[in-house]
Amino acid sequence: EGKRVHVTVKLRLQWKDPTAVERANLLNMAKLSIKGLIESALSFGRTLDSDYPPLQQFFVVMEHCLKHGLKVRKSFLSYNKTIWGPLELVEKLYPEAEEIAASVRDLPGLKTPLGRARAWLRLALMQKKMADYLRCLIIQRDLLSEFYEYHALMMEEEGAVIVGLLVGLNVIDANLCVKGEDLDSQVGVIDFSVYLKSDDDIGGKERDVQIAAILDQKNYVEELNRQLNSTVSSLHARVDSLEKSNTKLIEELAIAKNNIIKLQEENHQLRSENTLILMKTQHHLEATKVDVEAELQTYKHSRQGLDEMYNEARRQLREESQLRQDMENELVVQVSMKHEIELAMKLLEKDIHEKQDTLIGLRQQLDEVKAINMEMYQKLQVSEDAMKEKNEIIGRLEDKTNQINATMKQLEQRLQQAEKAQMDAEAEDEKLKQEYVNKSESLQKEFSQKEKQLQLETDLKIEKEWRQTLEDDLQKEKETVSHLKTETQEIINLKKEFLKLQEKNKQLRRICQDQEAALQELASKLSESKLKIEDIKEANKALQGQVWLKDKEATHCKLCEKEFSLSKRKHHCRNCGEIFCNACSDNELPLPSSPKPVRVCDSCHAILIQRCSSNVP
Repeated sequence: EGKRVHVTVKLRLQWKDPTAVERANLLNMAKLSIKGLIESALSFGRTLDSDYPPLQQFFVVMEHCLKHGLKVRKSFLSYNKTIWGPLELVEKLYPEAEEIAASVRDLPGLKTPLGRARAWLRLALMQKKMADYLRCLIIQRDLLSEFYEYHALMMEEEGAVIVGLLVGLNVIDANLCVKGEDLDSQVGVIDFSVYLKSDDDIGGKERDVQIAAILDQKNYVEELNRQLNSTVSSLHARVDSLEKSNTKLIEELAIAKNNIIKLQEENHQLRSENTLILMKTQHHLEATKVDVEAELQTYKHSRQGLDEMYNEARRQLREESQLRQDMENELVVQVSMKHEIELAMKLLEKDIHEKQDTLIGLRQQLDEVKAINMEMYQKLQVSEDAMKEKNEIIGRLEDKTNQINATMKQLEQRLQQAEKAQMDAEAEDEKLKQEYVNKSESLQKEFSQKEKQLQLETDLKIEKEWRQTLEDDLQKEKETVSHLKTETQEIINLKKEFLKLQEKNKQLRRICQDQEAALQELASKLSESKLKIEDIKEANKALQGQVWLKDKEATHCKLCEKEFSLSKRKHHCRNCGEIFCNACSDNELPLPSSPKPVRVCDSCHAILIQRCSSNVP
């Protein structure tokens, strides 16, 4: 009974301290994995390779033991939490470990510190010096405190116990190929189904199946969480790139608007100057006409004066024609600049179409993220139903334990009564012995009393055996209750993890809503910029006089008359302004408005090539 009280007190203390419970669980798992590995290796009778399941489980358990209580070390880019740091100290403390560390660093396929630590453990097992290396590491507590918390397994007595257990692995011969394995991306998950089998328990298989299902769900949820984190980070990167490109587009639009306004002002000034020059020329022509008429009237009087006046008028006409030619050249230059502006606007429109396609892709990805969140919510409901069933089973087992305690109390009362009867029988036996010495005549009475005593002893033996069987049953029930309590604790931990995942999902939903709002704002801004571009196009069309067909007005290709869709996009011809498909407008030629080659439809391409061939001598 004193041992039972001590065990219950120890269990209560461990129940209060979660880190102590974690250390105890990891120690038990290490014992089971080491024991199972040694037994299976001895029965196997050959050297072990990397595909041997007990050996893989041993490395996973050792990885969890070394990760317990690790401090998060801040670096310049991120937070680092890996077991490679403490394992690097071994080469400083134990000179023979320098070969392992050098060979691990020289391996070409390892990129992460976790992969180097896994390769180090495998090489240490092949050298049969894992226990020696870790013992040197545990002795130096002051160096380990830089990497582990004070309550970590490597800083407590459990770490020394595990190191002592590792000495038994020296009987195992292993031949592991470290170069071919992908140690960086392996997921270290402990398979509890190997260690939770029991032949005595009738419902043990069902519990094993449930535990395996819960562990599979946990692994699935962790994998989904990793995928969601990667998708969210990629979405963040894409949104940032879209925001940057949007700001660049807005800046380019503002610059284009300013250039267009400047060009319009310059065009107005040139037109006003042209009208002034025309007015001046008309005034000059009228004046010259008057002078010519006067000269014709006075021609008869003086032929020489008329010739001189005629020469002066001719010279003035040449100067005015030269001025007019210069103005026409300037107008041609302005028209070419206007064509270049129109091409820039078309390129901006093309970029806007591409941005709209990327926005549609991002919305589809957001819908996929929402579907994944709904699946996780359904899995959480299934796990809660399983929790309820476990709680009902625990309640039934508690009722059974209460009944067994009541029967134990009744049996103890019967035992006390039997012990009292035995004491009375012993007293009567002493009296009978005295009477036997004094009186030899009362032999028959003594025989009868002895027979009664024998019957009482047999009854006591039966009662003791019954009590022993009841105590064994009660011990088994207590073990099942403790096992179920550990299972409930694991289920509670899983529930906490599911709650954390729910919170993360809520945060992800909030982020998705914020991203949708940002995307809507971007779409509104893009629509506004598109409307402004269309207004500028209309203004340019009014200035130019050419017909630039709108996207909404065209539903079929002008040449092949095929309907436009998401796969069959619309493209403008830079020469005629009509809309064609990609197959009918995949030609590029330099135009007078732009020296660079631009998109041209098939008919314009044939006409322009014919013109070029006719112009070439």
